Amino acid sequence: MTSTTRTRTRTRATAVVVGGGPNGLAAAALLARAGLDVTLLESADGVGGGTRSYEALLPGLLHDHCSAIHPMAVGSPALRELELERHGLRWLLPEIDCVHPLDDGTAGVLLRSVAETARLLGPDGDRYRALIEPSVRQWDALAGEVMGPLLRVPSHPLLLARFGLPTTLPATALARLFRAPQTRALWAGIAAHAFRPLGRPLTSAIGLGILVSGHAAGWAVAEGGSQSIADALEKALLAYGGRVETNVRITGHRQIPAADVTLLDLDPGQAARIYGDRLPARTRFAYRRFRRGPGAFKIDLAVEGGIPWTHDKARRAGTVHLGGTLDEIARSERDVTAGRMPERPFVLVGQQYLADPGRSVGDVHPVWAYAHVPYGYTGDATEAILRQIERFAPGARDRITGLRATTPAGFAAANANFAGGDILTGAKTVPQLVLGPRPTLDPYSTGLPGVFLCSAATPPGPGAHGMCGAGAAASALRYLARQ
Repeated sequence: MTSTTRTRTRTRATAVVVGGGPNGLAAAALLARAGLDVTLLESADGVGGGTRSYEALLPGLLHDHCSAIHPMAVGSPALRELELERHGLRWLLPEIDCVHPLDDGTAGVLLRSVAETARLLGPDGDRYRALIEPSVRQWDALAGEVMGPLLRVPSHPLLLARFGLPTTLPATALARLFRAPQTRALWAGIAAHAFRPLGRPLTSAIGLGILVSGHAAGWAVAEGGSQSIADALEKALLAYGGRVETNVRITGHRQIPAADVTLLDLDPGQAARIYGDRLPARTRFAYRRFRRGPGAFKIDLAVEGGIPWTHDKARRAGTVHLGGTLDEIARSERDVTAGRMPERPFVLVGQQYLADPGRSVGDVHPVWAYAHVPYGYTGDATEAILRQIERFAPGARDRITGLRATTPAGFAAANANFAGGDILTGAKTVPQLVLGPRPTLDPYSTGLPGVFLCSAATPPGPGAHGMCGAGAAASALRYLARQ
């Protein structure tokens, strides 16, 4: 923006942001920073969305609601621009980023250092290093390219091409680069964060993004729980003169205060219901046909002495992936996408307390674990998750002193963006990963003048990085500059 435009928007432009998850908060803070008069409306009694934290089982024992480990957020250009450390956010790193144990007692191990990870991967080390290291070295320049809309002219085309070509592959195809079952399993577990069958095109994209950003910045946790990210974003918004109103549930567009721009941290289905026939017909059609992905079933555990993993390095890892071999994970991901509950689902375990000991109470530690389940799954996956933990940590059940389950319906009740337990806010199919919720050069635009979508349904997708909000805020500012 020119200095003239910046002065004009400071004096008269207004913005309303509906939804106070990390993307809505980031969008609101960036618009307020640009000089707009910003009001954020949140339906819950506090901001946070997927980045909330709570004491679920024991006073002082702190669990994260959904988003927990943040390799994409630490190096996020949006969060850096907002200087959240000035507002109390502190990132903490575990000794070991991720471990993927196998039944024979071995494991794939991921460390912050590419070189050290490559050394542990043995015969696959050189290939892993050749795949990952060039993009890690250039991550500061690459982050803005990777964490934004794909259909645009890149600022660093050669860097983006070097990173992007392998991302087009199915995760099972990229796995052929490696020979050891431990490396293949480690890669499969990271690629499975996409909640997609691993044989589909572009299923390497999210996994490679996590790997590269994680090596560049670490698989960090927020001190004091993921709620600290939301709290810091809210403080940044308030510091720039914005306002937050909670317990405001929007069900129709007439409830939204008049403003020059309106941003929606909502899934496309909610946007279609709120604006109805005011949306262009093509947008309305696309939003109503927006595809949802599989769900998550989560358990919060209080574990005395921590989980007794068979593999020693898993006892020091912030994240542990449970799913067995590449073939087993690929099969379970196919099942949940097809609506079948696997006997052995893919399970992610978070041991955030290892980096942030203040979340524990004495020798009782909070453990966060969720399984991939079919969309809208109504069964109880608790036992399936516990069996997967016990499979790689015999005796773990005997240490559990408390348990609380969050079903797919529970996720949806706490956050309407997570309909059916779909915590990614939409299936990461090729069209939705590349184009966002509708085919257009500006995936944040709803086609309704001055109204923009900023949820995780837009690029670059889910996470606490705030980049969906940053992209929508940039679109809103370009719109204002044309007025």
